[in-house]
Amino acid sequence: MHRDRFYTLSASCPDQVGIIARVSGFIAEHGGWILESSFHADDLTGRYFMRIEIKADSLPFLLAEFRDRFRREIAEPLAMDWRINDSAVKKRVVVLVSKQEHCLYDLLARWQSKELDIEIPCVISNHDTFKGFVEWHGIPFIHVPVNADNKAAAYAEIQRIFEDVRGDTMVLARYMQILSPELCDALNGRIINIHHSFLPSFVGAKPYHQAYQRGVKLIGATCHYVTSELDAGPIIEQDVIRIDHSDSPEDMVRYGKDIEKTVLARGLRYHLEDRVLVHGNKTVVFR
Repeated sequence: MHRDRFYTLSASCPDQVGIIARVSGFIAEHGGWILESSFHADDLTGRYFMRIEIKADSLPFLLAEFRDRFRREIAEPLAMDWRINDSAVKKRVVVLVSKQEHCLYDLLARWQSKELDIEIPCVISNHDTFKGFVEWHGIPFIHVPVNADNKAAAYAEIQRIFEDVRGDTMVLARYMQILSPELCDALNGRIINIHHSFLPSFVGAKPYHQAYQRGVKLIGATCHYVTSELDAGPIIEQDVIRIDHSDSPEDMVRYGKDIEKTVLARGLRYHLEDRVLVHGNKTVVFR
């Protein structure tokens, strides 16, 4: 990460000749200093993906004017999906959790050490298990119970809280509830989840024990965006570790927790740094 303030332009558009020249030419025309750039042409979708970091004080205008000029001169003529963000503005991340602690503990440790330089305006849970732990960190804890009779109202309340605290991203840190399609659609591309790699083969309460019985030799985790289609949203990050016959189901659970929290933190960082571009089911991640 650069010390100086910078703007991050991330975009995709139909592929054609001259995209880099037009975008970089626009930046250079205004004296913009490019700090980092990444590009990818995707044959399957016929789209071109890019991410560019520009030194903020190299431009003669503020971010609002940069966005307006870029929209008129570049984005609209090239039919771009795009965004420009400011490194000086911390992202506001709302964390949802149930009764498993490992991802929550890891995220708060990374937040406290500023490895994740974010704001956490609140933690929301369908249980009050971690109320004391969260409040010890100086973060508001909000208990929103969820049951078979109140799900619509509960998810509407979660959305209201997210909007009231001006959340940018919602992270499901082992939040063991299925969000409503309405909430998923309202926050499309802004909700991140983590799950173990055994899906869809081993479902239910004890997937690691099922995997042990079948002699599975790899444990992994997937970080992805949440959509109304369960565990099928665009993938941000994945990783695996190898195990063998000497590992017990309890060992496997411990390894699984380790890799889940690592992959979630890595995927969240890619999202916050605008390194993830999605078009349909295609995900491009500039690491």
